[in-house]
Amino acid sequence: MIILETERLRIRNWQESDRPLFAEINADPKVMEFFPRRRPREESDVLMDEVRTRIRDTGLGFFALALKDTDEPIGFLGLARTDLEPFLPDGTVEIGWRLAVRFWRQGFVTEAALAMLRHGFETHKLPEIVSFAVENNERSTAVMKRLGMRHDPSRDFEHPRVPDTAPHLKHHVVYAISRKEWLA
Repeated sequence: MIILETERLRIRNWQESDRPLFAEINADPKVMEFFPRRRPREESDVLMDEVRTRIRDTGLGFFALALKDTDEPIGFLGLARTDLEPFLPDGTVEIGWRLAVRFWRQGFVTEAALAMLRHGFETHKLPEIVSFAVENNERSTAVMKRLGMRHDPSRDFEHPRVPDTAPHLKHHVVYAISRKEWLA
């Protein structure tokens, strides 16, 4: 199921043949630098199944991001409902992404995220989309800025699922863009 296409990319649901790439990005120390742990293959497979089900059931989730010409998966990108009350209210939708390192610095995330924001605001009629990251994750916050999202320091939070053994990963900054801002 293809959700969106851009000039160079296809955003679609995951296929069985995507499992190695999904496992690769969840285990790569560079990709997972700002996460408290990496996932072994078995956990990645379970997570991929959960993501596919969520996409099927809700139309939202972290979709496979693939090269349009070859359909080779390069990472994921999508919209998902957050589960971080009281920090982000119930119903808040985030945009998030991860790419295999060999596809970094080619503008793929920005290209796909712009299309996904449009999809979220125009198709799903979302009132707002947020993104959040560890405070010093400059790669992700730079993308958020390129998307026209603004930092809202009043919503920054200490991530409750980051263990105390990783205090440098707890503080998260929140960026947001409203439907009104997007349409303007």
